[in-house]
Amino acid sequence: MDEVTDNDKLLAALAYIFSPLSPIIIMFILEDKKDRPFIKAHNMQALVLGSILLVLSMVLSWTCVFPIASFGLVLYLGYRAYQGEEIVLPFITDFVKNQGWV
Repeated sequence: MDEVTDNDKLLAALAYIFSPLSPIIIMFILEDKKDRPFIKAHNMQALVLGSILLVLSMVLSWTCVFPIASFGLVLYLGYRAYQGEEIVLPFITDFVKNQGWV
């Protein structure tokens, strides 16, 4: 397994914080980085999580609490990714692995 660099950690954190847009940019523009295991695992999870949170935020935007809470969640996950941690999200991690994306 490749060593996790500071650049890997930064890209993983940005994937969560600016999801679902940032994971798409990483996949299509940063060809040399997208296949690194650490980035790929976080990138795919962030893409799925960001898509789910985007839809839920639009549906539940009238509450004003859910969009703020979801932003807090992605900031926390981005921080953990920047620390170099493997993040296991219930259902999402298993879904990503079962699809063969990681």
